[in-house]
Amino acid sequence: MAGPTGDVLRTDLVRALCEQWGLPPGRPAASSAPWTSDPHATPLAQLSRWAAGLHADDIPCRVLKLAASQVLSQVASIRAGLEHPLGRMLISAFGHPVQSDPRAAAGVLAALGSWLNLDDTAYAGHLSNSTVAVPLAYAYARRLDGLSLLTAVVVANECAARITAAATLGPLRGQSAVHTHLAGAVAGRLYLERAPAPLWENAFGLAFAMPNWPLMRAFLASDARLFNTFTPVRTAMDACDAAEAGLRGASDIMEHQDGFLARFATVPLPEVITEGLGQRWHTETLSFKMHPGGPGIDAAVDCAMEIHRAIGPVHPDDVEEIVVEASLYTLFAGRRAARYVTGPGSPLGALVLDVPYPVATTLLTGEFTVDDFSSPRVDERRRWQLADRVRLEHDAEMTRELFRSEAPFGEAVREAGPLATPWLRDFGGDELVELVGEAEPVERDFSRSTKATGARVTVRLTDGRTVSRERLIPVGAAGPDTRARHSQLVREKFLSVGGPSEVADSVGRLHRMRARGVQRWVEAALMD
Repeated sequence: MAGPTGDVLRTDLVRALCEQWGLPPGRPAASSAPWTSDPHATPLAQLSRWAAGLHADDIPCRVLKLAASQVLSQVASIRAGLEHPLGRMLISAFGHPVQSDPRAAAGVLAALGSWLNLDDTAYAGHLSNSTVAVPLAYAYARRLDGLSLLTAVVVANECAARITAAATLGPLRGQSAVHTHLAGAVAGRLYLERAPAPLWENAFGLAFAMPNWPLMRAFLASDARLFNTFTPVRTAMDACDAAEAGLRGASDIMEHQDGFLARFATVPLPEVITEGLGQRWHTETLSFKMHPGGPGIDAAVDCAMEIHRAIGPVHPDDVEEIVVEASLYTLFAGRRAARYVTGPGSPLGALVLDVPYPVATTLLTGEFTVDDFSSPRVDERRRWQLADRVRLEHDAEMTRELFRSEAPFGEAVREAGPLATPWLRDFGGDELVELVGEAEPVERDFSRSTKATGARVTVRLTDGRTVSRERLIPVGAAGPDTRARHSQLVREKFLSVGGPSEVADSVGRLHRMRARGVQRWVEAALMD
């Protein structure tokens, strides 16, 4: 007898999850009513109308559950930022992240969670620094319940990811695409304030009037990295206040020839701002960051951990060379940072993007944590001796798999089709254009999305032995494993930074918490 269809299985899974959570089932992505677009309205106007009118029961339960894991994961990142000496300096300047003024709290939460590169990513953007930070600040200060908080996180994700995706094929990517947080902060705040759609439209227009463009020198060589999310979140808060006071923004600021995409995108994709609203959930492309550090180090650290478990600590005198093979994306970030990484005392902004140091540290100690970015650990001579033996090489198949996955920019290349060729050539030359081939758009949701930022680590020892490990999708990155156990993964992440177990164990009940319960949960998570 024939088995149930995939759609039936997905519907049954959604129903089971919702029963477990005690929520109405909502509508699975495969069967939800399509968003009716207005061809005469601008993308921002359409996005604003959709976001302002969204309700919790419009969101599939699996998406809300991802949002709950996202909140706990980002709170772990904020805790890590709190413990670092630079984080304590930030607090001395701008106050503790748990405070009664949500505007001030939002900026501090955003900054603390971002600069160690322990923040979560999606297609497209490092979302959580605004899409979790701002709803968390406002839910706490305004005494709102847990389901409102989670719904605001999803709404902010969808707005920020879509606008970021529209400019993904451009000069800024990853954490340097700080315009993500203009959108995430506006949406995260206005949803909880139940603002009407016209106010959203004006706030978006005002926020993107003067979008931030970070300078790589400051980003890599100074402590200014702490402001890469702090500044746009503060700008977004001002835009919300201005819109509420009656100031108007340009509704066509995205697509206009003198607008945002004309300046920030090599290949503008304004259509993705509204594509699949209510059916295509960018929240489902979330990747949870299990190790601090920049793009591409995750799989390499995972491999180094496996090698350490297999052969024990790897000492510099026993190593002939260490080869890390990865995609062009990893090599691009690593080589840019390498100019600033010179050993102990290297600027943190560059060190968090470096590949040799975290791989060497993990081979020595068996793990890589935020403490490895500060003294006395970062000053250990053995780590740098071993890091000097690390060599990066390009793996063409890993680059091909990177662009087959949705995140960080494979989906944008498919959306652009042949128009993506100049961007691809600029990023990786003719070799990359040939590797990617013809990328045709595919009509699909994101329920099976992946982020294939793989790596292969090979250690050649002086005694003639060679030990190698490979991973295509890092632990915690978008893919089947993360979809199956994201709750467990982020729990481990939260506990690893000293988070109380009662906070981790209760995040699955966040959607049922009343306002006072949410306040107690935030205080226990960040003030213990």
